[in-house]
Amino acid sequence: MRYSIIVPVFNRPDEVGELLQSLTRQTRKDFEVIIVEDGSTIPCEDVCRQYAGILDLHYYNKPNSGPGQSRNYGAERAQGEWLIILDSDVILPEGYLEAVEKATQPQSPLVREGQGEGSEGSPSFSAFGGPDRAHHSFTPVQKAISYAMTSFFTTGGIRGGKKKLDKFYPRSYNMGIRRDVYRQLGGFSKMRFGEDIDFSYRIVEAGNKTALLPDAWVYHKRRTDLRKFFRQVYNSGIARINLSRRHPGTMKLVHLLPALFTIGVIALLLLFALGLGLYGCGEWLDAQGLRPTDNMHQGVGFALCVLALLPLLFYSLLILTDSSLRSRSLRVGLLSVPAAFVQLTGYGLGFLHAFWRRIIRRQDEFTAFEKNFYS
Repeated sequence: MRYSIIVPVFNRPDEVGELLQSLTRQTRKDFEVIIVEDGSTIPCEDVCRQYAGILDLHYYNKPNSGPGQSRNYGAERAQGEWLIILDSDVILPEGYLEAVEKATQPQSPLVREGQGEGSEGSPSFSAFGGPDRAHHSFTPVQKAISYAMTSFFTTGGIRGGKKKLDKFYPRSYNMGIRRDVYRQLGGFSKMRFGEDIDFSYRIVEAGNKTALLPDAWVYHKRRTDLRKFFRQVYNSGIARINLSRRHPGTMKLVHLLPALFTIGVIALLLLFALGLGLYGCGEWLDAQGLRPTDNMHQGVGFALCVLALLPLLFYSLLILTDSSLRSRSLRVGLLSVPAAFVQLTGYGLGFLHAFWRRIIRRQDEFTAFEKNFYS
């Protein structure tokens, strides 16, 4: 068998149904689907039964241990030459597997353009990943969150599927890896957050090559509201520090930018508060009949307020314009402004929190963030 598609699931039966429906529309049929129910209280078994006669579908129900260990559970039972790891909240376009098949053939552009061939005419890369997009059926909030996670003005485009000078590290919402390499490396670790990047780092550190397949993209729902989105990116910020400790040298400038942005936002808000305070002081002095001093305080206070707000307003306008044009929706553009601030400040706060505990206080990763690992 060519492909085994492995999907860990936790309380998302409706989304699993959408994913399975999209798999029935694939132009290639040489694949099996392994659904691993990770201790859900709302199982998707009934949904899977509806596709049992349509897809080569295998359903397993196990105690909760997190997505990484559930992927390992599925990989142990997989038969495919390539293991494709997907999140349960993705939908595949019809040509997804066809794009993967073309890229993994010896005559593919990825091979011709410098990747070379492996043994027996196979491509030299052992793992791959692809970008994600927002489906037209997604809610405006989901589209705004998708923008915040993929835009050049928020994440530098590192998750938007663009080619980069740095190595490409696949993410678990859309990741493929040869089964023998997966098993050789032992699969995913017990990290609760960032386990997919940790696995990608280990793939590369073991001497394997990875490839970005721009045509093997998926629709990815991500989070459904900004509160859940904040928690997700906050934990991603924590995971980045843990990853840098596990894999020295992997910290890049782009990983520092959200923390710098967060510090900048806090500084601008403090400056705005100072300006308001000076302006209010001027109002009080005015009540005392001290008009010359009042004019000075109010003038300085107003100038500080404007100075603090201008960068924030400029960035907000940039996000609003870019997102509105890309989505062709003013509503999505407006929602993208808070989504962008949540993405950057949430990640930045998690990063700074972990930096304090792991780097300054020198706590080990489990002691510092016990809830970020599965037992």
